[in-house]
Amino acid sequence: MNKLIITRWNGSVITLLQSGKETVSVNIEPEENQSVLGNIYIGKVNHIVKNINAAFVDIGGGQMGYLNLSDASIHFLDQRPYDGKLRQGDEIIVQVERDAVKTKAPVLTGNLNFTGRYFVLTSGKKQIGFSTKITDQAWKQEMKSYLEPRKQEDFGMIVRTNAYKVPKEELESELIQLMDSFRTLLDNAKHRTCYSLLYSSAPSYLTGLRDSLKSSLEAVITDEPDIYEAVREYLIQCQPEDLGLLTRYEDKLLPLGKLYRIEKTMDEALGKRVWLKSGGYLVIEPTEALVVIDVNTGKYSGKKELRETIKKVNLEAAEEIGHQLRLRNLSGIIIIDFIDMEAEEDRRILMERLEGILSKDPVKTTVVEMTKLNLVEVTRKKIRKPLYEQALQMKEKVSL
Repeated sequence: MNKLIITRWNGSVITLLQSGKETVSVNIEPEENQSVLGNIYIGKVNHIVKNINAAFVDIGGGQMGYLNLSDASIHFLDQRPYDGKLRQGDEIIVQVERDAVKTKAPVLTGNLNFTGRYFVLTSGKKQIGFSTKITDQAWKQEMKSYLEPRKQEDFGMIVRTNAYKVPKEELESELIQLMDSFRTLLDNAKHRTCYSLLYSSAPSYLTGLRDSLKSSLEAVITDEPDIYEAVREYLIQCQPEDLGLLTRYEDKLLPLGKLYRIEKTMDEALGKRVWLKSGGYLVIEPTEALVVIDVNTGKYSGKKELRETIKKVNLEAAEEIGHQLRLRNLSGIIIIDFIDMEAEEDRRILMERLEGILSKDPVKTTVVEMTKLNLVEVTRKKIRKPLYEQALQMKEKVSL
């Protein structure tokens, strides 16, 4: 069972998801210059770069976003149909799909998504889709038959993992609310000017609550009165069944940050070296283009033969790498340099273990291949900034 810990730390709101005594994920959100992820704007096409099939769109305040022109769903402010062509000066409705990362602009999409606990309503793909984590084919077929008459031509829907086996009345209530939000936004856009913010996404601590697996949370704890009230209001409106999980922490002798060892957790989550229980260790090096993880035997002093020693350290490293990718929110291309293994059987066992571990990550993560040099390529979908960038942004703000 998990606990969601929300507090303030160094001028930012920090959210920790804990499973037992282990911190599973951390997110830092500055109270100023908050993430624009999920926000919907009326933007203006600044210029089009044909050789990369992309447009750069001004969403206001000097912020430029990157829009891939293969995006088939574009909503023009003047409501004309999209014919596959975009021109400089066009005013369009766009949503921030990925946060800005280092020197890269935020990624925009014309495919507007409205996310609830059970569904994602999308103006892009018009089909009914399902989370890959739902494997009950009979239930999926039943749900598809139920949703088909409720779906309309101008949007599709994705059934999220949390929807599995939820009563249909509860699902329909959220679906109606999401459809109303979709219609209202498009209607309101007709009367707004360019660069207007049409929709502002909820703070990450609320989206973390929304996206948590149903029945997996045992407590939501905060020591901040305003955050407590915001979470309480959200739960009353959207997740009333979880209202009893919310606790306001009020022990002034032992601050919440000390109780859950935030300083130590952050030192470990931002450190370059991660020790394994066996005495081996990982070296984690994020670079501009990719993330490199090196596995080393370190202090391992097992008495087994070398082959077994290497296999044991690599398997333990695979477990810890799964934890570290999620904890640090590392994404993009990840290259893992495991200790060389000569036996094909050992490589197969390692790859199966790694694939099993990474399949549990809520963020889409794919094991691509292992080369003959035991280098494993992994890709993890980019959504939010990695933790080290969040921490750097926080430090820069504190130093001002």
